[in-house]
Amino acid sequence: MPITRRELLAIGAVGLVARPAISRASAATPLERQVGITTGSFSPQLRENPARFQLPELLKIIRDELDMRVVDVYTPSLASFEPEYLDGIRLAAEHAGCTLTNLKLNQPGLEMGSRDEALRERSLAEYERSIHAAARLGMRWVRPLPGRTQGDLKLIVAGYHRLMDYARPRGIKLLVENFGWMQSDPEAVTKLLDAIGGDIAASPDTGNWQSNEVRYAGLAKSFPRAVTCDFKAFKMAPGGEHQAYDLKRCFTIGWDAGFRGPWCLEHGNPDTRQLFSELRLLRDQLHHWIAERS
Repeated sequence: MPITRRELLAIGAVGLVARPAISRASAATPLERQVGITTGSFSPQLRENPARFQLPELLKIIRDELDMRVVDVYTPSLASFEPEYLDGIRLAAEHAGCTLTNLKLNQPGLEMGSRDEALRERSLAEYERSIHAAARLGMRWVRPLPGRTQGDLKLIVAGYHRLMDYARPRGIKLLVENFGWMQSDPEAVTKLLDAIGGDIAASPDTGNWQSNEVRYAGLAKSFPRAVTCDFKAFKMAPGGEHQAYDLKRCFTIGWDAGFRGPWCLEHGNPDTRQLFSELRLLRDQLHHWIAERS
């Protein structure tokens, strides 16, 4: 039974101290061969209609209207980091049969590799606060952003180590996504992973590349070390064609590299009806390609 608004209000009034337990069904949701979604796909809808498209209501939409269970959460999709609110989201995910996997840290203006010590410290402190929230939500990964500009690589690596030390006892693993200065170098993700070392993995984004030449080479480098991915699509033609780049080629590169999912859709459209139609089309394409290769 879906969680009701009355239950959520009761949770907020009581103030849970411990995190609600994850049900066996949601905890056991396999990630391999799963097509999931990022809440960033609903950013225009969240701006226009927050009552419907803000968590926890969005979880029920994802489960009931899109038939997906794996959900990556953008930090802008969260109304608060308050414990009572996070506990309510975790309980709502359980009721909806969803698995929250990855908190994507998209707070603006943060630069963990900045040579400005005050900005660097503020960025790392905010990311630590986010890791604490991800643990409370029952997630397994967080994806910080190293910055739009490269900054000082030694400082970036030191920042990742600080965050990894903070995340490890909370059961959270850090991810590296091709973003900002990494989008023009197909080897940037693996170079950064090697520089950091330790228990850290890739989270490739099929859309975040400067060109198709860099895209396909970058995915071939990144997917062997990936535990999840953003399967991003831009504007789609009426028949479902995606002219910006070859989506099936992106999938095939990942599959041939040994990656099996989850494939988390990231695709936006301000027209909600069209958005849902396109998300279902992308979901079904991926399911078909997975079935072909299984």
